Amino acid sequence: MKIYNTLTRQKQKFVPIEENTVKMYSCGPTVYDYFHIGNARPFIIFDTLRRYLEYKGYTVKFVQNFTDIDDKMINRANKEGTTVKELADRFIEEYFVDAKGLGIKEATFHPKATENIDAIICIIQKLIDKGFAYTVDGNVYFSTRNFAEYGKLSKQPLEDLEAGARIDVSEQKRDAMDFALWKAQKEGEPAWQSPWGLGRPGWHIECSAMANKYLGDTIDIHSGGQDLIFPHHENEIAQSEAANGKPFANYWMHNGYINIDNRKMSKSLGNFFTVRDIAKEYDYEIIRFFMLSAHYRNPINFSKDLMEQAKSAVERVYTCLDNLEFLLQNAEQRPFTEDELQLGKEIDLCKEKFTEAMEDDLNTAEALAAIFDLIKAANTTLSSERKNAQAVIEKTISTIKELGAVLGLFNKENTVSINSEIEALIAERAAARAEKNWAKADAIRDKLKEMNVVLEDTPMGVKWSIK
Repeated sequence: MKIYNTLTRQKQKFVPIEENTVKMYSCGPTVYDYFHIGNARPFIIFDTLRRYLEYKGYTVKFVQNFTDIDDKMINRANKEGTTVKELADRFIEEYFVDAKGLGIKEATFHPKATENIDAIICIIQKLIDKGFAYTVDGNVYFSTRNFAEYGKLSKQPLEDLEAGARIDVSEQKRDAMDFALWKAQKEGEPAWQSPWGLGRPGWHIECSAMANKYLGDTIDIHSGGQDLIFPHHENEIAQSEAANGKPFANYWMHNGYINIDNRKMSKSLGNFFTVRDIAKEYDYEIIRFFMLSAHYRNPINFSKDLMEQAKSAVERVYTCLDNLEFLLQNAEQRPFTEDELQLGKEIDLCKEKFTEAMEDDLNTAEALAAIFDLIKAANTTLSSERKNAQAVIEKTISTIKELGAVLGLFNKENTVSINSEIEALIAERAAARAEKNWAKADAIRDKLKEMNVVLEDTPMGVKWSIK
């Protein structure tokens, strides 16, 4: 498999540190609100990467943290008259509601910053001891100029980064580009005891400490949104490598931005949407499909039209699966016809194209195209006008579901059922048709249509669906 490494700016063959295990860290949410559509993209993309690696037989140790202490948390808690912990607990619970809906698997570890204060203090002390950090009035800052490789992820020298950065100005810092590892307690803020007095961790150090604690000094893959390259991931590299004297992560993966109707998402523009908002109108699976319909490194435009296209595409897959299940009821155990043999070849070709796409820097758009090619071939080859070979139907269904599962899609069971009244009407209509009482049969069909039950008469029998 080849993945694009932000650190080297090129596609590289993926070779994990351990032969059958992948150690992967992905930045999680700051839990002060429901997560928005921009957050959802990396959560879905890197869940898909994890799924594919597991599909290939790797054991994936996947860590996604929760930032449960920072300025946003404190401000929101004060505004609501609650504690930071109560706020965090509430939105961690809400995170899992949306994540489950989106088909995002739980991480191997979901560490919280506040539960890893000891590990954070330990790495900060290492940095002080090695001369990479300094203390001022209970605050601890990282000295960027003491880390010679600072800027290697964003590929800019320190001077250029300083010129273009939003800098947290503080008279205490020796250099404008230095950043906080530990913040001395301000009145009314949560705080933990440390060698430098009561305080709380800075944002960047949390991920370095938790990645080190749960995955070791060097990990295989670190991932997140493009907006995290600088300063967050740049600072993680500096802290981790300065403290441990080893490479922090061998592969860095970043997804592109999301625009809303071709404009940058922003609360001030009124185009800021949480996943919970969107899920009121579109099924979570449609949101996931939409995210996977473009290559992860490309920007993606969120719009109602594109969501409707995603909805139609997902419905097309489930319609195909429903049709295949219906055909399976009357299938025959017999050798394949020439058309069915060709469909068998299309199934093999689909798997080949799917794998090639996923191996090429997680190209989910092309992987989905391979599945839709198979659906087109199945719709063309298999017919309700005749009995089909059982094995080719079963193989088609299992392939769509197998590859769909890798993407976290197309595996919902058909839970739609009909009540006894509708069953009786369908049976009554069948009897009327057998008696050639077409008027009565049509009247029953119209009645069922009013009940949102649509019938399709096929040589294999009547097929119903709920509209």
